Amino acid sequence: MEEDKRPLLGLTLFELKEVAKQLEMPSFTGGQIAKWLYVHHVGSIDDMTNISKGNREKLKEKFSVGCMPPSDCHESKDGTKKYLFPVRTNLSSSSHSSGSSAIKYVETVYIPDDDRATLCVSCQVGCKMNCLFCQTGKQGFEGNLSVTDILNQIYSLPERDKLTNIVFMGQGEPMDNIDQVLLATDILTADYGYAWSPKRITVSSVGIKNKLKRFIEESNCHLAISLHSPLPEQRAELMPAERGMGIMEITDLLRNYDFSHQRRLSFEYIVFGGVNDTKEHAKAIVRLLQGLDCRVNLIRFHQIPGVPLHGANEAKMEQFRDYLTQHGVFTTIRASRGQDIYAACGLLSTAKKQSS
Repeated sequence: MEEDKRPLLGLTLFELKEVAKQLEMPSFTGGQIAKWLYVHHVGSIDDMTNISKGNREKLKEKFSVGCMPPSDCHESKDGTKKYLFPVRTNLSSSSHSSGSSAIKYVETVYIPDDDRATLCVSCQVGCKMNCLFCQTGKQGFEGNLSVTDILNQIYSLPERDKLTNIVFMGQGEPMDNIDQVLLATDILTADYGYAWSPKRITVSSVGIKNKLKRFIEESNCHLAISLHSPLPEQRAELMPAERGMGIMEITDLLRNYDFSHQRRLSFEYIVFGGVNDTKEHAKAIVRLLQGLDCRVNLIRFHQIPGVPLHGANEAKMEQFRDYLTQHGVFTTIRASRGQDIYAACGLLSTAKKQSS
């Protein structure tokens, strides 16, 4: 069965050459497979037509491409599309598991905007972080996605060829699945892979001790930190991860690196009415981010059931933005997209969790 075979999607060029070697194929076959995967996006090993039929049969005995199309799609009135992708997670950190495993689902959001098209990808089924304002956290944690699962959200996307940017801001905490996220971004930016500039990729994080440092040093992709309050005690109430790596520790770490050139550092800030939208909060943000070359993105809050928070009004958000900007912190209000199909920030939740 296909699901019992090792996926080729997600293998590096080195690994693909090792596959060719193990199957007693010419070493250059690994490069041919990489091109069929990451340039031509073939759906079947049979489509790799410059590889001999005999060698394709050898490959098919143990391997599959590993791609799976989305099982559902909802389109917003603003053009945003939310896809439901099946993933074969076995709840482990292994990048390429063997044997069959349960099929679960994650949501992936495609956001077209004039000459830009951004894809918001997921890296986990559910999430351990349990942020108060996030629907994914209410789902609980069911497993890490493999690099195959992560890349398939791009590989099998109907609008794949229109993409200009990718953000790791879907379901899950990227630093909690750091090995697979780094593998995915490596393949996306490698010459043998998608050959994207790291400037087209942004990875978000609440801040995970040791793993955030590792990401900064091993990747050149943009970084977005989930801030949501500059006050440690309040941030801990909103985001339990504050107790593991506090926002002061995060900003102290970030000051050791240069974000003044092509790599961008941003802070995501959902604005809750009467909670984190006061002048005192704005002043605290200015102090917290002093000396960092960064920007702040203000995000509208979308109500989720059972959470005693509501969004700030437009006038309050603009006032907050203007104060930060006037005090040297470049700040924008992010346009809200896909709210009518529950695709906006914090609303992703896999209703369809299990399939036999």
